[in-house]
Amino acid sequence: MFKRHLLSSSIAMVTAIGGMSTAALAQESNKYDAEIDESAALEEVVVTGVRASLTKAIDIKRDSYQIVDSIVAEDIGKFPDNNVVEALQRVTGVQVTDRGAGEVSTVSIRGLNDVTTTINGRQIFTASGRSVALADVPASLLRGVEVYKTRNATQIASGIAGQIDIRTNRPFDFDGSKVVLAGRGIYQEQAESTDPNFSGLFANSWEGDFGKFGALVNVSYAETNYRDQTMTSGAAVPFFSADAPDGWVPYERIWTHDGRAAEAPIWEPGQEAGMPYGAGSTLTVNGEEYEYLLGRDAVFGADYSGKRERPAANISLQWAPNDTSEYLFEAFYNGYRNESFNSLNFTFVDWWGDSSHLPMGGEVELYPGTNIVKKRDVDHPYGFTSGDLSTGKTDSFVYALGGNWDISDSFRLSSELTYQDSTFEDEFIAMRFDRVAYGLGVDFNDRDGVPSLEFYDDPNTPDVDESDLTDESLWNVAQMYDNGGSREGDSFTFELDGELDVAWGPISQVSFGLRHEGRFASEATRGQEGFLGRNASELNEGLISVNEDFYEGRANIPGSWAAANGYYLHDNIDELRTLYGLSAEELLTTFELDEDTTAIYGQANFETELAGRVLDGQFGLRYVDTSRDMTFYDVGIEGSPSTSATAGNTALLPSLMVRYSITDDLQARFSYTETLRRPAFTQLNSWVYYYPSVTGTNGSASGGNPDLKPVESQNFDLALEWYFAESSALYGTLFRRNVEGFVYDSKSYVTHQGENEAESSTYILTRPDNSSNGVLEGLEIGATYFPANLPELLDGFGVQASYTLLDSSQDVPIYDDESGDLIGMQETPIFGVSDSSYSVVLAYDKNDLDMRLSYVWRDDFVHHNGSRVFANPLAVSREAETSMDFQASYDVSDNLVVTFDATNLTEEEFRTYYGDRPDVYNLNNSIFSRTFALGARYSF
Repeated sequence: MFKRHLLSSSIAMVTAIGGMSTAALAQESNKYDAEIDESAALEEVVVTGVRASLTKAIDIKRDSYQIVDSIVAEDIGKFPDNNVVEALQRVTGVQVTDRGAGEVSTVSIRGLNDVTTTINGRQIFTASGRSVALADVPASLLRGVEVYKTRNATQIASGIAGQIDIRTNRPFDFDGSKVVLAGRGIYQEQAESTDPNFSGLFANSWEGDFGKFGALVNVSYAETNYRDQTMTSGAAVPFFSADAPDGWVPYERIWTHDGRAAEAPIWEPGQEAGMPYGAGSTLTVNGEEYEYLLGRDAVFGADYSGKRERPAANISLQWAPNDTSEYLFEAFYNGYRNESFNSLNFTFVDWWGDSSHLPMGGEVELYPGTNIVKKRDVDHPYGFTSGDLSTGKTDSFVYALGGNWDISDSFRLSSELTYQDSTFEDEFIAMRFDRVAYGLGVDFNDRDGVPSLEFYDDPNTPDVDESDLTDESLWNVAQMYDNGGSREGDSFTFELDGELDVAWGPISQVSFGLRHEGRFASEATRGQEGFLGRNASELNEGLISVNEDFYEGRANIPGSWAAANGYYLHDNIDELRTLYGLSAEELLTTFELDEDTTAIYGQANFETELAGRVLDGQFGLRYVDTSRDMTFYDVGIEGSPSTSATAGNTALLPSLMVRYSITDDLQARFSYTETLRRPAFTQLNSWVYYYPSVTGTNGSASGGNPDLKPVESQNFDLALEWYFAESSALYGTLFRRNVEGFVYDSKSYVTHQGENEAESSTYILTRPDNSSNGVLEGLEIGATYFPANLPELLDGFGVQASYTLLDSSQDVPIYDDESGDLIGMQETPIFGVSDSSYSVVLAYDKNDLDMRLSYVWRDDFVHHNGSRVFANPLAVSREAETSMDFQASYDVSDNLVVTFDATNLTEEEFRTYYGDRPDVYNLNNSIFSRTFALGARYSF
C-alpha cells in the first residue's frame, strides 16, 4: 500500500562513487568539518579539565563562519551533568523547561523550542515523531555538543530555533588503544534511591599494509528512580453570589449552557483574557444582571513516582586504506524504559447549598478588590482518588555507511547511506476510588500559590472519621481505564556532498550536494473503560496503596490517601478486566504515512579584504521538495473506516554569513538565513475525535489538518566578539526571527451524538491551521574570563556568564464561537519565551582539582493555552525558574578521577498560573528532587 524506499539504488550510488577513487571509508554524512572551519581542528584536540573545555568551546565559536556555541566534554566519558539538557542551560541563549521525572526535558534556543537534533550530523527521531528527546541520549557517550543558531546551506533546514549537533567518539580520535570505565551513584532525594549510571569505552586502531583501521565500542546504562509532587488549584469558574436568580440557590455554580436560562450560553470559557474579575462584576440571566463570584472548580494533588532506564550503545569502525580515502560504519542504539505510578487525590469544590454548619459558617472570603474566591467551605463535595500505572518502551537504531574521497588535491567527494528504525510502545491502566465527603475547607492560595485543604469529620458519625483519607472503607471502587498504543517510524537517507577548491576572485571554495530521505510513520491505539461500584475494602488488599509524606509537609494538605495500587493493576490486568467485564483489546491503526524529502544545495566560501582587514564568509542556496501520502483511520467507529490524502510543498532557502576581522582579537558577523518547521505527523490526521465531558460542561473534540504547511522563519543575526585573552572572550548578538505560519487551533461549536449517547450534545471542536505569524527579537551577551596574575590560592578561578533579553509577539486568531469563522487577530507573546534569562558559572581549575558552581535563572513566560472547555483565562504561564548545580572532579592519578555532582541545590518549587495574575490565579505547584552523585572514572 505504501511505497518503500530506494535502498537498493542508494547502495548502488554509494558503491559507484566509491569506485571513483581508491575504495575507502568515510566520515559523517553532514560533514562536521564542512560546518565548522577546518582551522578549528576539532578531531585532533583532547581537553581535560573545566578550563580546557571552555577554551575549546571558545575556539569553536571563533573559527566558525556560523554563530555557534559549544559544550566540550572535560574528559572522555565525563560530561559535566546528569544529562545533556541540564548542561545546555548554561549555553548563551538557551533556556530549558518542563522539569519532571527526575530531569529537565525541553530545550529552547532563544525562546523557541523547535530544535533539530542531529548525532554526528545525522537527523534522528523517535518512532513517529520528528525529533528525539535530548535527555534520551546518555551524556556519557558524548564528546561534545554544538548549538547552531544559524545554518548554512549544507545543513538540514528544519528547526526554526536552531540545530543541536551531538558528537560521539570515534576510534581515530585516539592514538592506539583506549579504555575508559566510568560509574556513578546518583542519590535522588525525594525518591530516597541511589541509582547506577555507568559507561565503558573500548577503542583501538591498527596500521599495516591494509592502511589504518580502527574500532570503537561505547556502552552506557543509566537508571533513575524519581518522585515528583504537585498540588493544583483548578480552573476559575463563575458562581452566583448570595443574591441568586429565581430557580438557583446562593453560591451555585453557573454552567455555560443551563436550561433554566432563556438565553444560552450564559458565559463562555476559553476566553483569552478570561472573565472580568472586578468586584461587583455581573452576568445577564433571563434579561437581568446578577453579580457573580469566580471560584475554583477543583483542588487536587498528584504524587508521581517511577523508574526509568536508558541503555545505549555506539559502534564505530573506521578504515583509511591510504591518505586519500576513508570509510566509516557507525551503529547507534538508544533505549528507553519507563514505569511510573501516579497517585491522584482529586476533589471538586463547586458546591452549592447550605454550608452554615461548617467552620466558616457559610461565609466566603474574597481577594480584596476582586470577585475571586480565596477561601471557603464546601458541603458534601464529590471527589476521587486515582491510581494509575504507565509504561513506555522505546528502541531506536541508527546505521550509517559512507565514504570520503579526495578525488584530487582540490576536489573532495563524500557520500553516506543511513537507515533508522524506532518504535515506541506504551500502556496505561488506572482505577478510581470515589466518594462524597462530609465537607471540607479550602484556601486556594494559602502560601506562595500553594492551596490548603482540610477534610472535616462528621460529628454525627462518631464511629467513622470522614477526614481520614487512608480509610479504604470510605471509598467506592468506580471506573477502570485500560489504554495502550504503539508508534513506529523508519527512514532511509542518501547523501552526496562535494567540495571544490577554486580561485574565482574572492571565492575560494564551492560546495554542493543532495540529500534524499524516505520516511515512514504510523501509530495505533486502543482504549476501554468500565465501572464496578463496590466498596474498596471488599477487594484484595494488594489493590490498595497509601502514600506518605506528600508535599514534604510544605503545605496544609492531606499527606496520605488510599488509592488503587498501579503496580497491582498492571501485574493483574487480566483478573481486573474479568472483574469489570472487559476483555483484552487489539491495537487499531490511526494513521500510516509516507513522506519523501529531496534537498539540493550549493554554497561558496569567499575571502577578501576591507580596509586592510580580512572579510570572509559563505553564501548558499538550499532547495527542499517534500511530498506525503497519508491514510487515516477513524478508530472511533466500528471497522475503522479510512480516508487518504496527499500533500506536498517546496521551499527555496538562501543563506549568507559574513565575518569581518576588525582587529586580531575583535570580529563582527552578520548572517541572514531561512529555516522551516514541518508539521508533526499527528497534526495531519483529518478525522475528528469526540471526548464527552465528565464535569457537566461541553464536550471537547479535536481533529487534524492534512493541508498544514511548514512554518517558515527569516532569521537575521548581527554579532560582535572580542577574544581579549587566553581562555577569555566577550561576545554579543542582536537577532530577529520573522516567523510565518505558526500552527494555531481554530475553535467552533459542533453537535455530535456518540455511539453510547442517548442524544446529541455540544462539543468544542479545535483544529490546527497555519493561521498565526510572529516576531522574535532580542540580545544575547556571553563572557568567559579566566583572570591572569591572581594570588596563588585563586589562580585557576574563572567565570562563565550569559544574559539573554527577548521580546516576542504573535498574532493569535480569534474565531467566532458558533461558526468558527476568523473574525480578528490578537497580539500575544510567543509561547515559551521569557523576557530575560541569565546564567553564571564560577569555575576553578587548579592542578588536579576542577570545580564548577552554576546558577541559572529565567523570567516567567506563557507556556501554553489551557483547555478551551474550562480555562479562564486561557493562557497558562510559568513563574520565574531557577536552578543551582555543582560539579567537582579530582585526579587521584593519571588514570583515576573521582567526581561529585549535585543538582537543584536550593530545592526550588516550580509554579504555574492562569493569565497574568499569579497571586489570584495560581495553578500548579511542584517540588522536584535534589540529586547528589559520587563517581569514579578509570582510563588506560
